[in-house]
Amino acid sequence: MARYTRRARFGAGIALAATAALALTGCATAADAAPGGDSDVDASSATSVTDFGTFADLEAAAKAEGQLNVIALPRDWANYGEILDLFAKKYPEITINEASPDVSSAEEIQAAETNKGLDTAPDVFDLGLTVTLQNTDTFAPYQVQTWDDIPAELKEKTGLFVGDYGGYMSIGYDSSKFDAPTSLDDLKSADYKGAVAINGDPTQAGAAFAAVGLATVQSDGTLDDFQPGIDFFSELQKAGNLLKVDVTTATVASGETPVVFDWDYLNAAHAQGDDGNKNWKVVVLDGTGYAGYYNQAINKDAPNPAAARLWQEFLYSDEVQNLWLKGGARPARMTAMTDAGTIDADLAAALPEVPAETVVPTEEQSTNAGTLLGEKWAAAVQ
Repeated sequence: MARYTRRARFGAGIALAATAALALTGCATAADAAPGGDSDVDASSATSVTDFGTFADLEAAAKAEGQLNVIALPRDWANYGEILDLFAKKYPEITINEASPDVSSAEEIQAAETNKGLDTAPDVFDLGLTVTLQNTDTFAPYQVQTWDDIPAELKEKTGLFVGDYGGYMSIGYDSSKFDAPTSLDDLKSADYKGAVAINGDPTQAGAAFAAVGLATVQSDGTLDDFQPGIDFFSELQKAGNLLKVDVTTATVASGETPVVFDWDYLNAAHAQGDDGNKNWKVVVLDGTGYAGYYNQAINKDAPNPAAARLWQEFLYSDEVQNLWLKGGARPARMTAMTDAGTIDADLAAALPEVPAETVVPTEEQSTNAGTLLGEKWAAAVQ
């Protein structure tokens, strides 16, 4: 993440992509990283398309592999269903193997370790920041052709990991049962008995980690110490309001999880489609907001290394960046695409209003918070 601890101010959402930070200082260009084309290149060592020769050469190498293994990509998460289907349509020669869509970021890494050396290992990852920073030795560096459009704060300088899409931590709620919460204190009342859920375990899942971060800053704490956020959820647990159920669109539609802490784009998805909850609303609390991005990375032991790199090129294209935007998320290239006129302006204008003041954790803050959660979370909510 960017190395700052002050509270950063954001505009109407577009500026988030330029300043919400995920990566280490500095950036290199794709040309700096790539020694030049070679038709006999080992795809697992390629650091840019130049190593393959041309983009067509990369496509040919990926088609020759014929497979792409993805993991932890729910189809209702940031519009991944449409994105996966578009790749399949564009490259029918490549079979997409979608494994374990609902596992956590930590479980993605575990799957890579368990399946190392097998053709079932994941080729690519989509990870929360804490898990990303803990596992950089698992990744292969790669810089996509649109590398220069990605803000330096959203990428590790060699391309080990790169921010892909982001948003704001929010509260989704069934408006047929509750009024819009205006503060965390609202959720402590008896009206919310057995009603408040978070998306996963904050020691493993990025969205749940961010929920504790939001509770921290909304409780007048700082990202230097997540204890106020842990205390908030402990109070919810003691009041009988914390609901320990894995959140899905089905649990939202059925009313099993009527109030949910999650990223704004994920909460918004629960109201969409024939199976969605039409009474579902989303609020980003006033005061200090909490923003974050997920990260793309290539498994250094990917069984299909060319397909993994083609997938990255695909994800950072204008077309797919706009598909993430269609899913309510803010794509990494949003600022550059806005300047170039390639962003879908209607979708950008439809993004929810964001707080005037927003924070994102630095690398050190994220690491320290992960350690604290590992020590304190289980006991706090038991």
